[in-house]
Amino acid sequence: MNHIFNFFLSAYEHTPVGDIVLEAIAFVFGIASVVYSKKENILVYPVGLVATVITVYLLYKAQYFGDMMMNFYYSVMSIYGWWNWSRKKNNETVVPISRTTVAEKIIGVLLVIITMVITYEVYKYFGYEIKPENYIDIFTSGIFFTGMWYMAKKKIENWTLWIFADLITVPLYAYRGLGMLSLQYLIFTILAVQGYLAWKKSLDKNPIN
Repeated sequence: MNHIFNFFLSAYEHTPVGDIVLEAIAFVFGIASVVYSKKENILVYPVGLVATVITVYLLYKAQYFGDMMMNFYYSVMSIYGWWNWSRKKNNETVVPISRTTVAEKIIGVLLVIITMVITYEVYKYFGYEIKPENYIDIFTSGIFFTGMWYMAKKKIENWTLWIFADLITVPLYAYRGLGMLSLQYLIFTILAVQGYLAWKKSLDKNPIN
């Protein structure tokens, strides 16, 4: 047990206290946002914005530009999702939980590919050495990008993408020494499974497509 604690704490030996506090805040708000998403609660977006904005700053300092870019995108997409989820007509939600159409699946695949290319170019632009783990970062960036778009449109497939990418990100952040973020994504994985089951139950009761 001590080895586990030492693993998570050793990475913060030389980290400024302010950054540790910010990461802790992002940790709490990030988990809260997924909980709200699972419950289809619009608070997922304002709460998530706090987490993503802080994470953008921390990842920029750490020079993990792929992840930084994704979290910047999350911040922008959170504003769009906030608006989209809040739309109502005759006091009823305009955007219900649904499944992706064939067209949305194709767009999703294209978004993954385009995001991977752009993320790669971002690394090259900043002159950052692309190590093997960065290629994993580039790949998960594409998955997360599409997952966030699906979530904003309340597509149940967003959870499938989150689960897949989260499972890759847990060991990736652990390897990088970002123990708190690694633990956060482990919790995200568990919550994403619960979110999928909750949304599927809701969709089964009110099938859309």
